Amino acid sequence: MIIQTLGNRNTIIDQIIAEMRDVQVQGDALRFRRNLERFGELVAYEISKELKYHTTEVVTPLGTADVPVLSEYPVMATILRAGLPLHNGMLNIFDKSSNAFVSAYRRHTKEGSFEVMVDYISSPDIDGKVLILSDSMLATGLSIHLCLRELYTYGKPSHIHIVTVLASVEGIDYLKRNLSGDDITLWVGAVDDELTAQAYIVPGLGDAGDLAFGVKN
Repeated sequence: MIIQTLGNRNTIIDQIIAEMRDVQVQGDALRFRRNLERFGELVAYEISKELKYHTTEVVTPLGTADVPVLSEYPVMATILRAGLPLHNGMLNIFDKSSNAFVSAYRRHTKEGSFEVMVDYISSPDIDGKVLILSDSMLATGLSIHLCLRELYTYGKPSHIHIVTVLASVEGIDYLKRNLSGDDITLWVGAVDDELTAQAYIVPGLGDAGDLAFGVKN
């Protein structure tokens, strides 16, 4: 698995991540969602450099121009619900893409542990396609792994790009162990060292789904 860390490079991505982490800014849900969207747009631009292009002739009012354009748009997938603004940002860039959606959630036990459940998936054919799977946080890595396993029932992608704002070291190590090969690239804004017993990233930014869409019961 190839890992691309986009933070700590003195770019505007660092500013966006700083705002998403900041408790003084997080109270504005609209701003939080928009920052997730902006991050998605910037990552989509970076991913676009890795895709295949061909040259086409474009007719202008004054003549013609040979312009490189995408040979094929990637399939965009996300994990509900926190991944939606991030997904939407990338969809602003890859505006002709087909889309896949996976519903996954943590089912907690009385002992304080949890298991990740996948209970719904909607996806086009992804066989031989470039797949971009987004989720706002990569904590344990289990959700990404299980969702990819479900998506594989719709075909084998030619390349998979996983996009997340924040990841834990533990989560990345988990994906390295379970997702081998150079046909998978992880794009992450920043990597944090600590993961709590409840699988929350520290310092992290809190619950991205709650911050974007309100606290759930």
